[in-house]
Amino acid sequence: MRLSKLQKYIVLQCFDKKYNQLDRKVLVNFYYSFKKKPTKEIQVSNITNSIERLIKKGLVNGYGQFTQTKNFIHKINLTRLGRKIAIKLLGEQKKLPLRLRKNK
Repeated sequence: MRLSKLQKYIVLQCFDKKYNQLDRKVLVNFYYSFKKKPTKEIQVSNITNSIERLIKKGLVNGYGQFTQTKNFIHKINLTRLGRKIAIKLLGEQKKLPLRLRKNK
């Protein structure tokens, strides 16, 4: 299953909380390491889209208000499949942000 960097971050943050629900306000920390941060509206929409896609894949349960036209997700929790994916993600080696220098 292919996940974006933000989706991987969401799954790993939920895995750290184990059985407790994770508030979506914590997920804004994903953008702190960016040099050029997107606007708040774009950050919120990206997080919302990622959470909704994780719910459709069955990795996360969403808690909040669900209306006919719009979903307001306040907290999330991992499912069993989500925990298995998180364990696999912890086993992957992360890429280092290395830059190559040119010799003069």
